[in-house]
Amino acid sequence: MSDAENYEEIDEEFSELEDNPGDIETSSVITGEGIEAITPDTPVYRLRLIYSNETFLAVWPGDVLSPGNMVLVPTRYGKDLAQIIGPIQSHGFQPFSEIARIERTATAEDLEKAKDHKEHEQNAFRVCKEKIEDHHLDMKLVSVHFLLEESKILFFFTAENRVDFRELVKDLVGVFKTRIELRQIGVRDESRVVGGLGVCGRCYCCHAISDKLKPVSIKMAKDQNLSLNSMKISGPCGRLLCCLAYEHLFYGEQRRLVPPEDCKISWDGALWKVVEVNVVLGKIRLAAEDGRVICFSSSDFEKTEGRWNVKPGAVIQN
Repeated sequence: MSDAENYEEIDEEFSELEDNPGDIETSSVITGEGIEAITPDTPVYRLRLIYSNETFLAVWPGDVLSPGNMVLVPTRYGKDLAQIIGPIQSHGFQPFSEIARIERTATAEDLEKAKDHKEHEQNAFRVCKEKIEDHHLDMKLVSVHFLLEESKILFFFTAENRVDFRELVKDLVGVFKTRIELRQIGVRDESRVVGGLGVCGRCYCCHAISDKLKPVSIKMAKDQNLSLNSMKISGPCGRLLCCLAYEHLFYGEQRRLVPPEDCKISWDGALWKVVEVNVVLGKIRLAAEDGRVICFSSSDFEKTEGRWNVKPGAVIQN
């Protein structure tokens, strides 16, 4: 079987691990026009919505806010509480439409109200799950959130296909006597919201490190010479590991500095072919037609006049 045919089979086998259009929530946390302009000395903070683990930027011209402070800020769902992560050093790169304006700091009454909402959310979660089962809907409830200053309850769920939940909404409105909004999210967004431990033993990257989910493809795993084993390169969400995207740029930059696989190189009176490029260890393995195999450091190669060569004085590695 040729390499091309082999890759076609791999692509088909792992296609279900790649991101679908609905796997990532692409809309901004902020809605509306944002702010018109800010002066260089205006403090800009990064905030986090605790219920969804999403982060965004917001300005506050008042007293300095410390990490952990709670503030009231407009979101795409309505006014709600957000937690201060800390000030950012530079805000010139961020579009003004994606920067919110903090309305005020949270009061003791706000915090007490949010605490009461947490208790009600547990009951709402139970009720909604029962209603989903009653209507035999193919959907999984992920979380429930009561907005602080809006008469609205948010229900987040995942589903393989589109779900007709109109009757479910009617039932929920009848129970809670307030506005109901159901939001379908992707499986990766579910991991970001719920959190957990990854195969590395640490918290999910999407939950503890960055909420900005990037599309991940099987090509990234191939470029990093990883074993194409679905159990090893996919996360608990059933999609490819986020860290493949984080490290892909590094691998791309490093590979441009060394000869690629299958590259032919003349050295010591023989023609050699690059059979392995180990970016992490910085080693290049070559094989000759007579069966000899040698290894050089990646720094022992140079490209002159469009051809890769081994530098004079290069020492064979173990």
